[in-house]
Amino acid sequence: MREPTYFILAALQDEPRHGYAILTRVAELSQGRVTLATGTLYQALDRLAREGLIEVVRDEVVNGRARRHYALTGDGRAALRAEAVRMAEAAQVVLRVRPA
Repeated sequence: MREPTYFILAALQDEPRHGYAILTRVAELSQGRVTLATGTLYQALDRLAREGLIEVVRDEVVNGRARRHYALTGDGRAALRAEAVRMAEAAQVVLRVRPA
């Protein structure tokens, strides 16, 4: 899983969010390492929805603008957790090595 995808899914782990809130949360969670252009985010959201990892849970209009809220699906939550476990196991390969 690529880092932007990981952080998009992570941004949705605690509550549904709309696009701008996802962008903001991704930047927070990644400590500024991942910054997504709006177009890139929406392409990723469309792909993740097609893959069944996220779903649209609400559409609303705020100040005349459409706002779509996304949430993790069960498969999305499982994929996020599996990736976190994989990364933790990979990190242990390095952290277990004692310097010579």
